[in-house]
Amino acid sequence: MKIKYFQDTDTLYIELREAEVSETRDLDEDTLVDIDHQGAICAITIEHARERADIPRFSFEQIAA
Repeated sequence: MKIKYFQDTDTLYIELREAEVSETRDLDEDTLVDIDHQGAICAITIEHARERADIPRFSFEQIAA
C-alpha cells in the first residue's frame, strides 16, 4: 500500500495494490475509485483532502493477526 499527498492540488492518493486500472468510478464529485479488470479496488483518490481527511493528523498502525 502506498499513500501520497499532493500539497499543490490538495489531493490524497491511496494505492491499495499495484494493478492495471481498467475503470475509474466517481463515488462523489471529489472521490474516485480505480478498479482492476476483476472488479477489485486498486486505488482511491480524494480531492480537497485537507478538509475531508484531516491530513495533519494522519497515523498508521498495523495490527498483528
